[in-house]
Amino acid sequence: MTDPKYIIDIANAFYKSQILFTASDCGVFSALAELKAADSASIAAHTGLDARAARLLLDACVALDLLKKEGETYSNAPCVSAFLVPGAPGDLSHAIRYNRDVFDAWGKLPEFMKSGAPVEKPELHLGEDEARTRAFVLSMHGRALGIGQLLLPYLDLAGCSRILDVGGGPGTYSVLLAERYPDLSSTVLDLPGVVKVAEELIAERDVSDRVSTLPGDYHSTAFPGGNDAVLFFGMLHQESPAAIRKLFRKAHAALKPGGKVYVMDIMTDATHTQPEFSALFAVNMALTTENGWVFSDAELKSWAEASGFTDFSVSALPEPMPHCLAVATKD
Repeated sequence: MTDPKYIIDIANAFYKSQILFTASDCGVFSALAELKAADSASIAAHTGLDARAARLLLDACVALDLLKKEGETYSNAPCVSAFLVPGAPGDLSHAIRYNRDVFDAWGKLPEFMKSGAPVEKPELHLGEDEARTRAFVLSMHGRALGIGQLLLPYLDLAGCSRILDVGGGPGTYSVLLAERYPDLSSTVLDLPGVVKVAEELIAERDVSDRVSTLPGDYHSTAFPGGNDAVLFFGMLHQESPAAIRKLFRKAHAALKPGGKVYVMDIMTDATHTQPEFSALFAVNMALTTENGWVFSDAELKSWAEASGFTDFSVSALPEPMPHCLAVATKD
């Protein structure tokens, strides 16, 4: 490839993400959902933004097809109305805040390259800093709500009565599954600072009678037994191979015969270079967690089978999700 545009486009890519984050955080999309259509002065007054700065931001949003412009009047593009207006059925405004929150960490990538250590303490968003932890858990909740809409049809938990949601964060997947299966109960195991926020979110959906929390560290906390399924959803990418093998063994012991372990995560091929997003996400995880990376589907299969699981299968979830779903059975 000899076209310099490819290099220039990569160098400029962060412009687009910052426009998106800023417009969302400053309430531009929610303001236009309320106003329907307005000029830049009206939007600036509604959101408390500087008039000149607002116009520049709005025009950039038009260039990115986030807004439409007719004359001097702006309105939300259909994709924004569907996915970036708070409260909309497909709202991703909370989900993208995770990407915004790791923006500073990516600026420290050269530092990571020399130290090999996370550029910020993972403990900050895992309980040590209450505000950061709350923001992180709510971001994960937003992401899980979006992912869950596409994921649930691929999970068959009919006839299951109890599941264990390991590293379940906000408990969102357990809540969605409890709502889908009225006879299903779930336990969400995660760190105390995380489940403190999760309990509020679970209560909001009125399923606290069937979705409980277990404060602890899944590395050392014993898994309660008698489960029909164990979920590892979006959390193994922060663990070393040795830790993943140990978690599979614990899951095997916590399952009934015939029970299944489900892994939903970002995965690569055997080269660890494709898909593109997976290779980039591996760097993201290394910047923010001690053992962060992205494993291949073949590696996951080997760890599951070495822990006694059979009938391993993995499939890619539908776009735009970059995730795969793997399942294996305890004989």
